[in-house]
Amino acid sequence: MCTSVVVTEELRPVGGTVQTDIDPRSLIGRKAFDRNGAKIGTIDEVYLDDATGVPEWAAVRTGLFGRDAFVPLEPSELVDDALRVPFERALIKDAPEFGVGRHLSPEQELQLYHHYGLDVSLPSDFQRDFGRLANEED
Repeated sequence: MCTSVVVTEELRPVGGTVQTDIDPRSLIGRKAFDRNGAKIGTIDEVYLDDATGVPEWAAVRTGLFGRDAFVPLEPSELVDDALRVPFERALIKDAPEFGVGRHLSPEQELQLYHHYGLDVSLPSDFQRDFGRLANEED
């Protein structure tokens, strides 16, 4: 089985910080649990912020023949060598599916932030570019 650390575009949640002293590769293979302690699955991949290198998302294999669900690493936390994700298992399993092993686009990350009800602050140049593209398409 081949695992990898994958890179994502720069989109940051507002508030809180991700534990940056953890090697993202050390998360791969760890179990992930929801807010109630129900097992979600095993972490397959960790996605890093392009600009900072900070771990932002984990792809969690949800079952033997399941798919990978993306979970935010902020506000998740490591507890007893497992990732505790502060959301219900049903919400996690219902997260948008983008496939793993590929770069997440800013739009895909935005969909994930909205799915989990997380606030996002975008770099100011991204907002300008996004607004210009939106206006050009109208």
